[in-house]
Amino acid sequence: MFDEIMQKFEGSPSQQAVIRLLLERGFSVSDEGRVVSGGIEIPNTQIAREIDVDRRVVDSTTDAILADEDLRRIFQNISSIPSLMDLAPVLDLNVLTIDVSDADQPGIVATVTGLLAENDISIRQTVSEDPEFTDEPRLYLVTDDDVPGDVLNELKNLDFVRKLELK
Repeated sequence: MFDEIMQKFEGSPSQQAVIRLLLERGFSVSDEGRVVSGGIEIPNTQIAREIDVDRRVVDSTTDAILADEDLRRIFQNISSIPSLMDLAPVLDLNVLTIDVSDADQPGIVATVTGLLAENDISIRQTVSEDPEFTDEPRLYLVTDDDVPGDVLNELKNLDFVRKLELK
C-alpha cells in the first residue's frame, strides 16, 4: 500500500516527503484540506518547515489527497496513538526493539509476547510497524521489567529475528 501511495506522487519528491510525514505522524487531512491531529489543526507552514519544503507543496499535496478517493479514505481515517517509547526513560520502563526478517510472517507478535508472558514480563505497550507503510518495519515492546539475558537469547534465536535492541 505504501508503494502505491508513493507512486501517486512519483513525479514530486517534495510531495512524497509530505505524504511520508503524514503517515509517520498519523496526521489526517480534513475536508477543508487542513492537516489535523484529532481536532487540532497543524499549520501547513509548520509541516513545510519540518520537512524543508514550500508551504504550497503541502497545499497541493492535501488537494491531491482530497481529489483521489482512495487517498481521501486513508488520510481522513488515519490517526496517531500515544507512544510510551520516548517516555520510557522518564517512567523507568524498558523498550525492546525487534527488527524482523519477514514482517509479513504470521505469529511474530504472538510468539514474542507469549515468550515474554511465559517469563513473567509485563508488557505496557506493543507497537508493530506496518510493512505496507515502512521499508523496515519493527516491533517495539515497552516493558515494566528488564528483559533478562536468557530471554533475550531466546528471542534472538527465533528464526524471524534479525536484530534486537534494548533501551
